[in-house]
Amino acid sequence: MAPLKSRKKKSIKLPTWRLYVTTTFNNTLVTLTDLNWNKVDWGWTGKVWFKWAKQSTPYAAEVLSKEILKNAKDNFWLKEVGIICKGLGMWRDWVFKWLNDVGGIDILWIKEATAIQHGGTKWTRPKRN
Repeated sequence: MAPLKSRKKKSIKLPTWRLYVTTTFNNTLVTLTDLNWNKVDWGWTGKVWFKWAKQSTPYAAEVLSKEILKNAKDNFWLKEVGIICKGLGMWRDWVFKWLNDVGGIDILWIKEATAIQHGGTKWTRPKRN
């Protein structure tokens, strides 16, 4: 058999990125993409060794986001980020609090993408015959 050829990792160096934060009541997902929506780095709170009920805590979201942003800052020259939040819970607020802890990253814009619940049309009453 021929030996496997290793591919050289592509070096992506852009100053501006998008950070998607999706929160549920059981988990938090953080995805870092470039401006063309190509996924560069992502993770969930299980990636940073949080299990079961601890995955849904704000601290788990903080640890995950710090890890992803430090990795992006070191490897991809991250300087500016636009944040898109989706989901419910207090975890979203922690994303903005620890961005200052990482340092050197400017927030360009913050967008809310959570869908507004709508009950739909009123149901029809059944006939009483």
